Amino acid sequence: MADFTLEEKDGFTVLGIGMELQSDYRDFAGITKEKADFWSAIKQDGRLDTLKTVATNDYIFAVNEAVNSKMMHYAGVMTEATLPEATRVIQFPKGEYLVVKGEGKTFDELSNMLTGIAFGQVLPEAKDFAYVGGPNTTVDMGMRDGLVVGEIWIPVVRK
Repeated sequence: MADFTLEEKDGFTVLGIGMELQSDYRDFAGITKEKADFWSAIKQDGRLDTLKTVATNDYIFAVNEAVNSKMMHYAGVMTEATLPEATRVIQFPKGEYLVVKGEGKTFDELSNMLTGIAFGQVLPEAKDFAYVGGPNTTVDMGMRDGLVVGEIWIPVVRK
C-alpha cells in the first residue's frame, strides 16, 4: 500500500470559486482536462489572485465535492472572509483525514498523482477506515527544489 497517514484536523473553511464537472466520474482524462482548463482560466482572468488576497496562509486548495448530485471542483483558499467572485464556502469537518504527501513538476501533476494514489490504492485497500463522502482537497503547499509540494486531505471514518 502507498505511504499515507491518518491525521486529526480541526474543522476549517475554504472559500472557493468553482465549476461543475461535466465528464462522467469514471472519465479520468475528461475530468483532468476540465480541471486543467478551469485552473488556466482562473489564473489568466485574475480570480485566483483575488482569492489569494483574503487567504489566511499560502496554501491553494483544489476541492472536489458533490453538491446537489453534481460533481463540483473549486479553487480555494483557507479563510473566514468572503468575496463577490466566490461561488461557495466549503466547510471541512473536524475529524480524521487520510493524508498522502507528494511532489510534482506542476500542481496539476501533483493533484492527479495524489488523487490516483488515495482513491486508486489507499482507500480500496483500507481495512480500518473509509471515505464516506464530503469534500476532499489537494493542497498546494509551495515549492521546494523546483517542485510543487503538497498533500491530499480526505475525511475518513473508522470502520
